[in-house]
Amino acid sequence: MADLVIRAMRESDVPVLMEIERSSFTTPWSELSFLSEIYRKNGIAIVAEFEQNVIGYACATYLLHEAHILNLAVHHEFRRRGVGTMLMNHLLRELKKRGCVFVYLEVRASNSGAQAFYQQFGFTAVGRRKKYYAHPEEDALLMMGRI
Repeated sequence: MADLVIRAMRESDVPVLMEIERSSFTTPWSELSFLSEIYRKNGIAIVAEFEQNVIGYACATYLLHEAHILNLAVHHEFRRRGVGTMLMNHLLRELKKRGCVFVYLEVRASNSGAQAFYQQFGFTAVGRRKKYYAHPEEDALLMMGRI
């Protein structure tokens, strides 16, 4: 996808982000959650744009040498085309520029596809958060990567 652009998230992106979010997760973020990430002081909120349409996004927060990936999703019509990989690579580069060494994230224990995706970036499961998710209730695996 040569025409793919990664850029900062904007308020005007939120309606499309909500569509992607609702179709990707059983407990989607709210509009306020996205707005909070856009203006978070120690955060990175980015979108993937293809032919002037937002098709994916990622959000992370950081403090000193640690970061936490909060959310990452790609529109279902653009999955398995490298969009998630481009978002993740961009996010990790930006976090490294800010001095981060360790990056954490949670993923549903049953989501082997997402786990395999993050493992490609060197993430490994380091813990479990009991009943972290709702609808359906499920544990999360805590994964950590080093950049």
